[in-house]
Amino acid sequence: MLKKSYKIIIVPYMLFLLYLMFLGMGRFQYEDNLIRIEPVLSTVQFIRNTIEWKDIVIIVLGNIIMFIPFGFLGWIFPQLKDLKMLLYAFISAIVIVEALQYFSRMGIFEVDDVILNTFGVYLGWLLCRFIEKRFSRLIL
Repeated sequence: MLKKSYKIIIVPYMLFLLYLMFLGMGRFQYEDNLIRIEPVLSTVQFIRNTIEWKDIVIIVLGNIIMFIPFGFLGWIFPQLKDLKMLLYAFISAIVIVEALQYFSRMGIFEVDDVILNTFGVYLGWLLCRFIEKRFSRLIL
């Protein structure tokens, strides 16, 4: 049952995320193309320069939590049950999306986003394995 629901929900969810990544959350076209390649440094600077914790939670934890559902992709594509294959496929896809943000000037290419998003997928993969072991009868 969970697999069927996941198959129905994941495509609209992915489209919603793409909307957020390119058009949502007050995005505008950047005049300068920005690439932030120092892992963690830009996130630490963001935290230091942010007054409200709410903003930190939305950006940092949001970048993790929003990608947890992709850890369940093995339910649709069995080869992605393997963590290495899942991470390889996801990192390839998210780097392409970040590059599209950069080249379309609708965002910036941030290595931190790739790291945080990938961590979210990893947590999702762990959650998926846990659900499969504990609640196997509900998954069909």
